[in-house]
Amino acid sequence: DDGMLMAGTSVGAKPKSKLKEALCYESFVVVIFGLIFAMTYLFLNTTSIPVRDWTGPDFAAGPLYAITEENNSTFSASQLQNMGDEDSAILNANTVNPEPSTMELSINPATFYAGLMAWLGWFLFACFGGIGMAALPLDLILAFVNRPHHMDAVEFAEAQRSLRDRVNELVNVGELLKIEQEENAQKYEKMGWRERRKAMAEEKKTWIKFKQAVYLMEEDAEDFANCTANYRNYNPLIPIFSLLGGILALLISLCWVLQIILYMLPTPPVTPFLNEYFRWFETWFNLFGVLSVAIFSFYLLICAVKGCFKFGLRFLFFQVHPMKLNKTYMSSFLFNIGLVLLCALPVVQFSASAFQDYARYTTVNQTFNVQLYYLKFFGWFWRSKVFEYALLVILLLTCIYLGCKPKDTSGGKDSISLRDRLRARVSG
Repeated sequence: DDGMLMAGTSVGAKPKSKLKEALCYESFVVVIFGLIFAMTYLFLNTTSIPVRDWTGPDFAAGPLYAITEENNSTFSASQLQNMGDEDSAILNANTVNPEPSTMELSINPATFYAGLMAWLGWFLFACFGGIGMAALPLDLILAFVNRPHHMDAVEFAEAQRSLRDRVNELVNVGELLKIEQEENAQKYEKMGWRERRKAMAEEKKTWIKFKQAVYLMEEDAEDFANCTANYRNYNPLIPIFSLLGGILALLISLCWVLQIILYMLPTPPVTPFLNEYFRWFETWFNLFGVLSVAIFSFYLLICAVKGCFKFGLRFLFFQVHPMKLNKTYMSSFLFNIGLVLLCALPVVQFSASAFQDYARYTTVNQTFNVQLYYLKFFGWFWRSKVFEYALLVILLLTCIYLGCKPKDTSGGKDSISLRDRLRARVSG
């Protein structure tokens, strides 16, 4: 965690007890998830793939053709004779069962676990991906709109006084939090399990709110420095690249929305849309099609990380983990890597479904759009498009919310209210 939290938890810490506690937690997680994987595979490893029966005449009734011998020993299709009337008669004699049937198969553990993790990760990706697809273009464009500009003497004095007041308030809040933490450590020993858990949850929420206010203050302090002391050294190309990146991100988000609405949700699809664009590259250079798929897929992972950060910053359900050059803690790296890993399989499945025409002969299409698509229990979510609808709804709600409140709050009033609330709790 960050330096302040580490300083608060390292006082009187016992390394052996911490190691023992970590091993206990790790063993508990391994056992619980191992049981979940084993039980779900034992009862839900069956996939029911729809098939249609075709019945044809015996091969002996078909015509015989001679193969033209060539100098080399390898076989090629040019050695076969063209189809004739007898071949047409054989094809017309085929009959098809009008009622489709199903073929039940047991999939291997690796494929099942991929489907299980994709199903679990979809809950995070549908939420954070939808938020990020709206927030990422907006934040990049706002970075250009709110780019540093030269400040006159009046603006400089007001901004400096505002930052100084916020810093003083946050210092007071930090001291009050430390006092409250020391007092609560003694109170927790006398509380019951339910009361102690509720009090610890309230304390954690207060810490998250404090860290959010500190982060927003640091962002404003950096902007202030770029407008004053670092104004001459600030790279003017950064806002321009932010604007170009925001426009590109907006276009990709719009393409994804249209691909979902026009291709993924309707049955049959209205148009292949991006599939035609990718297949067009196959006519002259295949690598560009592969790179386009990689860009669209990687963009979803970036949106998931951005959506998680934006959600945590606005609603305070969990601690924010920003990624900044030379200013990122190891815990933030681990958190974001874990989020990317959880969202990787949903992104692969989502891309395989969105680009099914382009990837129709690939192994990933066979895995996600056939075996896992008809998997017992989990397949219902994918066949009913539950997560795609959830992604669109969250994206729409995020657009409305960010349209009304595009910029993150400055945290000034929040730090004052947090200070007053802590003073009341400590004095009480």
